[in-house]
Amino acid sequence: MKKFLSKHARLLSTLAFGLMVFLFWGVRYPFALTYQEQLQMFLFDSDYFCARMAEPGGFARYIAEFLVQFYNGVVIGALILALLYMLVQRLTWRLMKTERGYYLLSFIPVIILWYAMGDENVMLTYVVALVLAMAAALGWRRLSCALWMKWVLALVLIPVLYWLLGPVVLLVAVLMWPLSVAIPAVVYALALMLLSAHYQPFPMSRIILGISYYRVPEVIPYSLMAILLVIVLLSLFSRKLPQPKRWMVYAQAVVVAMLLLVPQKFGFDTRKYDLIEYDHLVRVNDWNSIIRKAEQQMPDLPMSVSATNLALGMTNQLGERAFDFYQRGTQGLLPKFERNFATTQLTGEIYFHLGLVNTAQRLAFEAMEAIPNYNKSARVLKRLVETNMINGQYKVAEKYIRMLEKTIFYRPWAGRMRAMLGDEKAINAHPLYGTLRRYRLQEDFLFSDTELDRICGQLFMHDHQNQMAAQYLLMIPLLEKDVPRFMQYAQYVQSQTRYNPRSCQEAIAFGFMQQRQLSPQGLVSPLVLQQLNDFSRIYSAGGKDAPGLQQFRNTVWYYLMAGK
Repeated sequence: MKKFLSKHARLLSTLAFGLMVFLFWGVRYPFALTYQEQLQMFLFDSDYFCARMAEPGGFARYIAEFLVQFYNGVVIGALILALLYMLVQRLTWRLMKTERGYYLLSFIPVIILWYAMGDENVMLTYVVALVLAMAAALGWRRLSCALWMKWVLALVLIPVLYWLLGPVVLLVAVLMWPLSVAIPAVVYALALMLLSAHYQPFPMSRIILGISYYRVPEVIPYSLMAILLVIVLLSLFSRKLPQPKRWMVYAQAVVVAMLLLVPQKFGFDTRKYDLIEYDHLVRVNDWNSIIRKAEQQMPDLPMSVSATNLALGMTNQLGERAFDFYQRGTQGLLPKFERNFATTQLTGEIYFHLGLVNTAQRLAFEAMEAIPNYNKSARVLKRLVETNMINGQYKVAEKYIRMLEKTIFYRPWAGRMRAMLGDEKAINAHPLYGTLRRYRLQEDFLFSDTELDRICGQLFMHDHQNQMAAQYLLMIPLLEKDVPRFMQYAQYVQSQTRYNPRSCQEAIAFGFMQQRQLSPQGLVSPLVLQQLNDFSRIYSAGGKDAPGLQQFRNTVWYYLMAGK
């Protein structure tokens, strides 16, 4: 066994690293994979292929987007990333071309890559292009032909690789030894990039940095450049290093082990990835998991608070548990419009489930337009199919269905939607679409963020069974600390339904106390009245900083009187 481990130590270390990567993406951050998948829509279509091949690096982008569609199954997605990471490491080792004890140094570029991919805007295109460029450089190293033949090959290979892979071709050019070929190859590659910028509809900066390496145009992280530099340095100078002593091998192991902690500690912004997880849970309608997540760590950003309140509303718990969690005013119910995909998509989800189908449809368009690299989104197209089906716009819905039928993972869903096209009975009987047909307002109108309560009021008046609208209608004045307005809304809601959760009882008791009146019998439970008396006594004695006031943190009174 010991002899086996010693003989295969290098391969085993690579496999152990791959397992670590697989568990990291598949267990710790699986939602990051589905986030990447929803920002593109890979089509099995000749037009789609030609569109990708019409730009420098388009082949690498096409392959990357083909792979990213499999992120729908997070296990497959994590496996893809693990294999690509291992390929980067093994190709680095092959380019180092040394049998001395420096194998662990070949992990440095891929660790930097791991750190860089903590930025959710780094696209898999860069990784695919890097792997293909390293393979091409390794193939060049193994050429054994005359110098003039290498010149001829470089003359053909550089433009082909540039068009297939993008600016990463510079890595191949630098490694085109001997030096008499490498320097002209670099100049040649740069000249081709400048020439293509003249004909391509992209700014010079995007051509130089790579059109599809990074999702935000005209930007690329320095860490992606550092990967290329480290690979070049290792490739050129590792053969000149002396045979390492035993302590040097141990030192390498310590350094690499410490570097492995860098992506875990600094590469992934936990707050940002918390929002990505909330977005994923909203996408799959896993409302109970959202609530459990909020219970484990109090949400405090508009997007996470909004997702939590949406989950509470969808499980009919908003009136009971809203103040168990941190609230940010009405932004915690419906965030203000921001031109980015995640928040716009979440806001659209809230409007959709409230019954404002047309507003949800508009926000779906806005979300797709907010994708920085102008990709289409299969998630958005699904929502556009749904809104048009609900509105009876079947020809428009069919247009989007045809696009989804050209995908792998969305084709079955698109087939089910096609079977429902024009079938009024089936749509009306659908548990979601039929319900939203009843909830939706028949007339289009414009409204502002300051009139959200009126919109929810119209939704509730249109259909008294719309519990989401009732919950949001009553919560809006409470979060704005407008008790008189709440009392008006509560009176109307309770005249139509038996909806009287804890927060309503607390607010009603508080409202009558402000008017120095007793609450009507049966409207507020004796326990709530007793708790209000205790709260008033403690607050009167010590104000909002009174020590005993903390026991009422999850009440309407604390939010109104002591909340920030």
